Amino acid sequence: MSEKFYHGDPNRDNNFWVYPRDKPVQNPDWDTYDASYLCNNLAIGDVVSISSPITPFTSYRYSTELEKGVAHLWWTIDNGAKDITFELHMKTTGWIALGISPGGGMEGADIGVGWVDTEGKVHFQLALRGRESNGWTAIQFRRLLDTCDPMDVEIKSGTNVIIYAYGLTDPVGDINYHQNRRGSRMIPLQSYANPPTENKFTGLDYFEFRLNNYAVPSNDTTYHCKVYKAPARYSRKRHAIAHKTMIDPNNVDLVHHLVLYECDQTVKFDDNNLPDGVCDDYYREFSHCLSNTATVWAVGGEEIVEFPTEAGYPVGGDFGIKYYVIEMHYNNPKLIPNRRDNTGIRFYIGKELRQYDLGYLAFGTSSNALALTIPPKVDQFTVDSFCPSEFSKVSYYFRWDFLKDFIAIQEIYGRIFV
Repeated sequence: MSEKFYHGDPNRDNNFWVYPRDKPVQNPDWDTYDASYLCNNLAIGDVVSISSPITPFTSYRYSTELEKGVAHLWWTIDNGAKDITFELHMKTTGWIALGISPGGGMEGADIGVGWVDTEGKVHFQLALRGRESNGWTAIQFRRLLDTCDPMDVEIKSGTNVIIYAYGLTDPVGDINYHQNRRGSRMIPLQSYANPPTENKFTGLDYFEFRLNNYAVPSNDTTYHCKVYKAPARYSRKRHAIAHKTMIDPNNVDLVHHLVLYECDQTVKFDDNNLPDGVCDDYYREFSHCLSNTATVWAVGGEEIVEFPTEAGYPVGGDFGIKYYVIEMHYNNPKLIPNRRDNTGIRFYIGKELRQYDLGYLAFGTSSNALALTIPPKVDQFTVDSFCPSEFSKVSYYFRWDFLKDFIAIQEIYGRIFV
């Protein structure tokens, strides 16, 4: 019988432990302040919806779809043995690859490549099992979290950058190039919180900001900014409890990241002619709207983000933010013309106010030409940033487990947020 990995702390009879809010939890992976969402002792590997037609070799603690209809990953960590077992399914009968990357690309990454040949033999150094079926390939393998090999990338606690790729045929000699058959995800492998499906928010009110058939320029890089007015239908303050990033399926190869900014509370716009265009062309109009972050998504981020149960993002009522800006970064190295984009973001409104308002606190130096200039003819330089004394006079409540993925995205793409 295959081993099962259940909800609940395996060291405490596979139970969740519910704590009063004035007491610290012992183990954030299994302890909670809110018992309303807990389910029965079901093996996660048995209940996650998957696109692969191949049944996993065993049950796993974690699972995620790396790319819809193309790639699915399962994994379980054995803390005693200090190793991790992966199972990768990809829609191909060629080679498949999974890697841990220090920065999101192939440079310096620890990558495993494998395939199943026409006789059913698995070609992968660390493989436990593998098979092909119905146009898909599945390989199960295991590695140490820290191999002590300087050529390998350690799987540390916190957010890990997962990269994947595949080919259409088995290798004959060298591995054939994957072209655009690749992707990346940012996943905290040791503490992954299986994200909710959209069904969890069915029936809730929502508002969204979306582009409207925007013509993406055939330039290698474009930063497009558009102002949106905050929804006016909420006469009293409400809390958004989750958001969904809606990347236009026709442009997943172009959209690099999306940032939603809050405009300064004093800013005023003509509601009938809100600024909309290349960010640099509207620098004056956007100058009071590109400092405070409401949320961010980048390649590899989760489609749906649910906020901590004790906090929500405020909207309506006396909340001072009346305008937002979406900054879209399009990466178009092939200079593809005639693309139209309808990417956007949706916020789901909870039925009750929560204990805290949610927001982001930014540290560091603004990444713009007026604030950060690289000195000429230097190999390296130091930037010092200082917090005003008023900062230490204010009390802040932090949920590190919620913010750490956001921080990892910002570290990779050039800003550091807490």
